[in-house]
Amino acid sequence: MFGNYLIGLREGLEASLVVCILIAYLVKTGRRDRLTPVWTGIAAAVLLSMAFGAVLQYGSTQMSFEAQEALGGSLSIVAVGLVTWMVFWMRRTARHLRAELHGKLDAALAMGTFALIATAFLAVGREGLETALFIWTAVQATGDGWNPLVGAVLGLLTSVVVGWLFYRGALKINLAKFFTWTGAMLVVVAAGVLAYGVHDLQEAGWIGGMRDLAFDISSVIPKDSWYGTLLKGVFNFQPDPTILQVTAWAVYLVPTLVFFLSGSGGTAPKPAVPAPVEAEPAS
Repeated sequence: MFGNYLIGLREGLEASLVVCILIAYLVKTGRRDRLTPVWTGIAAAVLLSMAFGAVLQYGSTQMSFEAQEALGGSLSIVAVGLVTWMVFWMRRTARHLRAELHGKLDAALAMGTFALIATAFLAVGREGLETALFIWTAVQATGDGWNPLVGAVLGLLTSVVVGWLFYRGALKINLAKFFTWTGAMLVVVAAGVLAYGVHDLQEAGWIGGMRDLAFDISSVIPKDSWYGTLLKGVFNFQPDPTILQVTAWAVYLVPTLVFFLSGSGGTAPKPAVPAPVEAEPAS
């Protein structure tokens, strides 16, 4: 549940920050009359994300076992790619997120109502689609009933509360530090989702090595034990992974985490210590 809570919190907070920055800017500049198009775009993005998640869930249940495994494995790998791009992008742009959104909003205001709706829709919709996909793949990976979904919903609700406090000026957040540490934890979660995706593709028969186990410690950490369930829910840990699963997990996790924490790939922070980033308090 913790892994899915982290996904919901991280992705939800990104969307919440986007929303509060857009709303605060319109309020501060005396453009309250333009709030309705922004809320319309936000609502459309939320509905699209929910519909996307529903299509994934319903569509997968209508497939054969092999097709379900192939779909789950493929989407797991896609989700890992999207989340990896997202954590690097957010670390690079966290300090400048407000200025970037303000510029897009100014351009949309000049173009008219439809452009304003589209700006809000695209800003929130990207986060929503990523969240729906990653949560779906994480839920499939754990196979723990409703618990993963409950964790994700709690994370999203927490992000809404934090976003509201941020908007009201009651909470100051150093976005660079927050997204660095939560990003590192998400990389660990994503490594587990990748390993699960490889396992799905093996079960679907797309790749071999299903019988080549790297190790089997099921007798020490039973899958149905409370600690086995906890490890699976948080890290997608499997006591009897295949060699290919372990290889994929290590090849992804080690270099990605090193590059992310060292600031490689154009994500290095500036030498100066950043001041905490906060939204303008609502009037």
